[in-house]
Amino acid sequence: MSEPIQDRLVTVRRNFHRHPEPAWREFYTTARLVEEIRAVGVDELAVGPDAYDPADRMAVPDADLEPWLERARDRGADEDLLERMTGGNTGAVAVLERGEGPSIGLRVDIDGLFIEESTDADHDPVDEGFRSEIDGTMHACGHDAHMTWGLAVLEAIAESDFSGRLVVFFQPAEETGGGGCPMARSEFAADLDYLLAVHVGLDHPTGEVVAGIEKPLAMCHIDATITGTSAHAGKAPNEGANAMHAMGTAIVNTYGIPRHSDGMTRVNVGTAEAGTASNVIAERAHMAAEARGETTELMEYAKRRLERTMKSAATMHGCRAEVDVVSESPRADSDPELQALVSEVANGVDGVERVLPAADFGASEDATFLMERVQNDGGLATYAIVGTDHPTSHHTPTFDVDERSLEHGVDVLVGTIRELEGRHPVPEVAETADAEYAEADE
Repeated sequence: MSEPIQDRLVTVRRNFHRHPEPAWREFYTTARLVEEIRAVGVDELAVGPDAYDPADRMAVPDADLEPWLERARDRGADEDLLERMTGGNTGAVAVLERGEGPSIGLRVDIDGLFIEESTDADHDPVDEGFRSEIDGTMHACGHDAHMTWGLAVLEAIAESDFSGRLVVFFQPAEETGGGGCPMARSEFAADLDYLLAVHVGLDHPTGEVVAGIEKPLAMCHIDATITGTSAHAGKAPNEGANAMHAMGTAIVNTYGIPRHSDGMTRVNVGTAEAGTASNVIAERAHMAAEARGETTELMEYAKRRLERTMKSAATMHGCRAEVDVVSESPRADSDPELQALVSEVANGVDGVERVLPAADFGASEDATFLMERVQNDGGLATYAIVGTDHPTSHHTPTFDVDERSLEHGVDVLVGTIRELEGRHPVPEVAETADAEYAEADE
């Protein structure tokens, strides 16, 4: 029998931190999760294509999967699991069936980022020996902490007298917006009464908890490839159709997309590549761009304008453009009933000094697919934040978490699940309750 996860939160988190894997390449990560889940003992465990329909995935890389699969194999990942994850079908869903009671989902994400972790001696993972072992990749957003929470909560509920159903989604590919959709469309997301999603930090310090985010931005990622005609830049430039020139026009015009009177929108071209030599008219250009909106409808507006801009710029220069929506996610807000309950639970957790009933998110998250699915089916959802002191911002080489927050997260989530069990169905929140929480936080 392995040592309880709740007694080794720091160790579990650091082991995940050493082995970060980016979206749809989380082979070793999934294998380690499965090992821990099996030790806990669950009623159902689905891995990869058994957890979702692979056709529903977004932003799946065309190449680069095999080296990550081999790396996982070299590190001792279970061969049967690797076989099931062929093609990048990573992630898992664990289910506890404990009789009559509410059906509750918990979503945690598992992927890392293409960032080279700092080697500075004062960076704690360096100083304490758990820096990423994979060059160019790190857990720079706290997903190592999220996985630890998911496992510890699963264990705590499995060992309790909980009555109901708990479904824990260990979701791949959050950073690319690719994994939330297949999880949300899966059978495991059906008929959930409640969904909890959670993130560490996000500029909230250790000891602070946000009971539920509001106003996450709807988002889409777009790839655009412009194809023209190559020619000699000196001898016969008139014979070419300049893909690079078309790309430049597309970039300039993208930032000229009109704002919308109904609310905020965002557009950005993040990468742009073209050309082979100074004396060659570029035949091909590629851009990666995104559009965001305060609502799903506003994101759709920005997305349509962005697609049209790319195609029009190509046509203007005698080229053609292929525009693909790689991934996208809707807006979904936390439900006030769950915000109130999480606030109440968090106020009673040791080490939590301040509870915010709500906070604007200001970014995007594909957990909104699961939130939307549950809400559309008549359930309630919230996306909580458990604060942590982090020396630098998320997605930076020196990002780290204050490991005191690991226990805070487990206690908030386990406490919320047990309260949902006891209070199901959760009553509507009275306006006076909202005011009471607001006064308590001032």
